[in-house]
Amino acid sequence: MPNLTKILAGVLIALAVVLGLFAWSLSRRPVPVAVAPTAQASFPVVVATRTLPGGKPITVDALRVQSLPINPNGAFTDPSQLVGRVPNADIGPESPVLEAQLSSGLAERIEPGERALSVRVDEGNAVGNRLRPGNFVDVFFTLKRDGNAGVGAGAEIDRTQARLLLSKVRVLAFGSATTTNDTGGDPNGLVRTAVLAVPLADVDRLTLAESSGRLIFALRNPKDAEVLDQGDLPPYPSVLKTSTQAGAAPLQDSTRAAAGVALDTLSGSGNGAVRPAAPRAPAPMAPTRVAGNSGSKSGIEVIRGGRAETVAW
Repeated sequence: MPNLTKILAGVLIALAVVLGLFAWSLSRRPVPVAVAPTAQASFPVVVATRTLPGGKPITVDALRVQSLPINPNGAFTDPSQLVGRVPNADIGPESPVLEAQLSSGLAERIEPGERALSVRVDEGNAVGNRLRPGNFVDVFFTLKRDGNAGVGAGAEIDRTQARLLLSKVRVLAFGSATTTNDTGGDPNGLVRTAVLAVPLADVDRLTLAESSGRLIFALRNPKDAEVLDQGDLPPYPSVLKTSTQAGAAPLQDSTRAAAGVALDTLSGSGNGAVRPAAPRAPAPMAPTRVAGNSGSKSGIEVIRGGRAETVAW
């Protein structure tokens, strides 16, 4: 009987130890927390309401703000930020409008009617290499007389000259510096090009002056409003004839640029007129007879500068 009691006590002790270990393991487990349902995140993004054609400015009625579950890189939140921007390619309807899809760089800084034109520069003609993007310059050009042409050879440049060609031209880039990345000019004088915003109608004259002479840039204060009035100068006769009628509207800049300008016109030596033919050599004198009141007389016909006259002898 005593042995049975001891055995029963041992079993109870073992059972208590097992229950204690079980209770300890339960206390080690994390208490489950009720998770409340969370609302799905959304981001306001500007999307296209219709197809945005590439190459045409965006209008505000073609945009709207829509909540999307994602926020694409380069997206916009305000439609006014996109008005006037130009897509590189078509953007489909209901598609987010992204910065990478829009035209950027120098093209965005050219005003309508202007063209970006690269011209050669060096330290001697670019204000000692101190030009910066955003500066305004007056463009002068020099033309040298053609010394290889002999007398009567019809050289296009009759006189050495220097003149103002364009006034208050905006500098878009100078070397590696642009209006968005102004790193400044190269102190070693290694800058070789400058990009100018040139009116379309003046591109012909600038390219012709650069190829036939030398350009010089004169830096000017942006507050100086004085500019060259082309109306005070005689018009440049074009290389190609244009069909103009009395009372017709002025030619578009693109038409004027297509008509072109000749070097002799630009230099002022030709004035757009056909060059006179070289004077003819006097013809050999030949005797002739002229009738007069006093009877027959002998005479000589003399030609001077294209004009004939008869001298009695």
